Amino acid sequence: MEHVNVDEEPSAMLVYQVERRVFDEEYISSRLLHKKDRTPKTVGQRVADQFRCSSGRAKSVVLSLLPILSWLPSYPVKEYLLGDMVSGLSTGVMQLPQGLAYALLAAVPPVYGLYSSFYPVLLYTFFGTSRHISIGTFAVISLMIGGVAVREAPDSMFPLNGTNVTGFDVDARDARRVQVAVALTTLVGLIQLFLGVLRFGFVAIYLTEPLVRGFTTAAAVHVCVSQLKYFFGVKTKRFSGPLSVVYSLIAVFKDITSTNITTLIVGLVCVVFLYGVKEINERFKKKLPIPIPGEIIVVIVSTGVSYGMSLSENYQVDIVGNIPAGLQPPSVPDFSILPNLVADAVAIAVVGFSMGISLAKIFALKYGYSVDGNQELIALGLCNFVSSFFQTFAITCSMSRSLVQESTGGKTQIAGLLSSLLVLLVIVAIGFVFRPLPQTVLAAIIMVNLLGMFKQVRDIPALWRTSKIELTIWVVAFVASVLLGLDYGLLVAIGFALLTVIYRTQSPRSVILGQISDTGLYCDADEYEEAAECSGIKIFHSNSSIYFANCDLYVNSLKQKWSGPPWTLTEQTGVDPTRLLAERKSQRKHAKTRSGDKKDSSQSPAQKKSTVAKLDMELGVAHEVLDEAEKQVDVLSNGQVAEAQAESDSEEARFLQPLCPVHSIILDFTPVNFMDSVGAKAIKAVIKEYAAIDVRVVLAGCSRTLLSDLRTLQFFNEPVTPDIVFPTIHDAVLHCKQRGGARLSSPAVQ
Repeated sequence: MEHVNVDEEPSAMLVYQVERRVFDEEYISSRLLHKKDRTPKTVGQRVADQFRCSSGRAKSVVLSLLPILSWLPSYPVKEYLLGDMVSGLSTGVMQLPQGLAYALLAAVPPVYGLYSSFYPVLLYTFFGTSRHISIGTFAVISLMIGGVAVREAPDSMFPLNGTNVTGFDVDARDARRVQVAVALTTLVGLIQLFLGVLRFGFVAIYLTEPLVRGFTTAAAVHVCVSQLKYFFGVKTKRFSGPLSVVYSLIAVFKDITSTNITTLIVGLVCVVFLYGVKEINERFKKKLPIPIPGEIIVVIVSTGVSYGMSLSENYQVDIVGNIPAGLQPPSVPDFSILPNLVADAVAIAVVGFSMGISLAKIFALKYGYSVDGNQELIALGLCNFVSSFFQTFAITCSMSRSLVQESTGGKTQIAGLLSSLLVLLVIVAIGFVFRPLPQTVLAAIIMVNLLGMFKQVRDIPALWRTSKIELTIWVVAFVASVLLGLDYGLLVAIGFALLTVIYRTQSPRSVILGQISDTGLYCDADEYEEAAECSGIKIFHSNSSIYFANCDLYVNSLKQKWSGPPWTLTEQTGVDPTRLLAERKSQRKHAKTRSGDKKDSSQSPAQKKSTVAKLDMELGVAHEVLDEAEKQVDVLSNGQVAEAQAESDSEEARFLQPLCPVHSIILDFTPVNFMDSVGAKAIKAVIKEYAAIDVRVVLAGCSRTLLSDLRTLQFFNEPVTPDIVFPTIHDAVLHCKQRGGARLSSPAVQ
């Protein structure tokens, strides 16, 4: 179609509109001849399609369930193997101390952290789609598990019977907490498997980045506070639930005078050393072939010092203690306690998956491959469910280990496989070496690894400059998770994030659009100097769909956008139909009064006296007056009544101001994705209101889906017809300019 200039005369634009409509109708008619069959399938047909088997479908299912089969046959040994070996060894070295340390967070003996660093990592090699994330123990998940274990198996449940010693049975308590952690892990795995099979990988979108970062920062506070008693060597009980952070801090500071000085010194030395190594690795990461393994150095050295100086016997320093050699035989979890763990399992499952998929997508985008969210759910579910039969607790990916695995040259999941084999070697052969390891060293490792999470506080000034709503989500997630606990805090944060979505849809940004000269582009007239409003036309744009929650706000914003005086002949003239109709009534009343006063003032004193006498006579002889009036009407019916009325209206019109210089309003529906029945009724009522003051409302930029919804809602009934819909704003402007020219040339306007 040939473009028509908007400044051409109305006849040319009319020809353009006719030609365009004919072209569109012919094009659509030709397309309808080839329209696909949209008959919906029955439930039986859908089930049959899902279970229909073919060689291609079977191959696709196997490759999606076991992604390793898609890349292992073409694995480039010469290019990738060396990097994967170095990366696997480096990551495995980190897995060992972190597994031991995070077991303390999960409130289970340290050896179970090693189990959790072997089985899940091995399974993820076969079922995972990410090539760079490091699966295993993670501080946040371990802390959430520890809170549940302490709640279900507190110290008070295991008193020392038959003795005068105050305390509790540590072995019985630890055994019960292991049962709780294992059962919780089984349930977490089942939930993740269930969500993965049902293709619920999209649930991670509800955990926005500000929410996750605020939540993990709060988790870092919980973790750090929980390690203070190990760091200072004080004996305090472990708290869980709302305000557990406050109670833990109070308990530590109450017993601060009983601090074990040797424990504190060892912890401080480890913190300083680990922090220095971290800074060196960060500053010289481009020059170092592999990062300096500060954690394993600290573990080996402190274990040797503890063994040589007998820190446990001579200075009462708490140590790791017994680490059984070999793997545990598989056993069935205690399913009797599952009903008490459902809510906690859902929270852990969602948080673990969201952390894993977010980091996996970052690496996938960086290295140009794709990850499947649903398969990641299935992979994590299998890792947790299967591994729980071998006495592990729930896992997810670790940010620190994943960065090490990627930075040391890791290319595929082979790196994770090698790191799990290194952990297996320690479990089977040399686990006993770490028995003298002081617990304060593990606390130091945890605290230093939390520095990255605490640095997320820097998000606050950045979000303040970019998005106040996202800043509010971050703060609410942080405060709620710190005060209420990680489980309730997560629920509050998700609920608040959903409320912000409702708030945004109920508070859309509305602007008036203006045309960029000599183009078909339309922008915010207040923001861009080049955008000028079209004379007599208002183009209203609101960046939201229209439904029951915001249709009243949409209509009010539409009317309030033009709030100038109704008699002002400028581009800012108001177009509120209610106010304009009220103003018209006021004008008519004022015009009648002035017109009557003028007629009265034009009569002479003799004429006024004659009029009064005539009225008196009419009051005295009513019947005679009525007869006379009928005769007068017959006489005036020959044209005198019409002439008198026309003279009266002409005299009144002299005192009426023009009602509104705006003759057309264009509603830009480009951002409108859907509209419900309430929104459709509101727009239809607006169109009728403006029609009462001779202002036409047209719609521009409606999608085919929206048009289908409007037809279903019976929107296009009298007086609203489909001819008010235009494909673009520019088409609507051309039509409205043509109508405006016809209006100005009509006798009524003249």
